[in-house]
Amino acid sequence: MIKKNILIISLIFVLTNCGFTPIYLKNNNVNFSIEQVNFTGDRELNNFLKTNLNQYKNKDVDNKIYIEAKSEYNKIVLSKDGAGEITNYELVAEVIFLVKSSNKEIKISEKKIMESMTDKFEETEYEKSIKQSFASSITYKLISELIIN
Repeated sequence: MIKKNILIISLIFVLTNCGFTPIYLKNNNVNFSIEQVNFTGDRELNNFLKTNLNQYKNKDVDNKIYIEAKSEYNKIVLSKDGAGEITNYELVAEVIFLVKSSNKEIKISEKKIMESMTDKFEETEYEKSIKQSFASSITYKLISELIIN
């Protein structure tokens, strides 16, 4: 038992110091500036995206990017209980970015299954936080695509 605990603790120390960095780490060395984004679609998701994309605006670089974004957000009922009450939802956010300079279309989607809550205010707030995390993830994926090209 003691050997098992020592092994687990030493394994935790080894793995936490291995130099792992997340893929979507905030990338400050971008060589472009996102100057203008025209949004259509889900207003709340678009506001979160706009907030996240503003950090890549007004950089002192020559490569300026203009983007059109079309977002779609759906809350799909997955299952109901015996009384007909909804128990699970699937939240789906899909954003299509059209980069005007290269005429390239980038399609990014995120999905999450959410359980229904008895307190509808908490459920709404939780759904809002999921939208924020969707927007962060979509932003990082977009920036990664723009850096590659």
